[in-house]
Amino acid sequence: MPNIKSAKKRVIIAEARREKNAAAKSTLKTAIKKYEQAIAEGNKEEAKVLLVKVDHLLDRAAHRHLIHKNNAARQKSRLAMMYNKA
Repeated sequence: MPNIKSAKKRVIIAEARREKNAAAKSTLKTAIKKYEQAIAEGNKEEAKVLLVKVDHLLDRAAHRHLIHKNNAARQKSRLAMMYNKA
């Protein structure tokens, strides 16, 4: 543990950010899984709504540097291709 007051504060802040980032990544992964499940079931109406939500979550994650912007673009492209093939 750090001895300096500012270093102690940084540890607390880093832990809070880590938890927040982990929650955001988990939300993103859950949304992607729900979308893929809707595609697998052939439910195109629900998949369209979920695709918009997932796109938004991917853009936010990339903007907040949770994932790389190219990773977000690649995932959006692949999910759109899944929708078009269904």
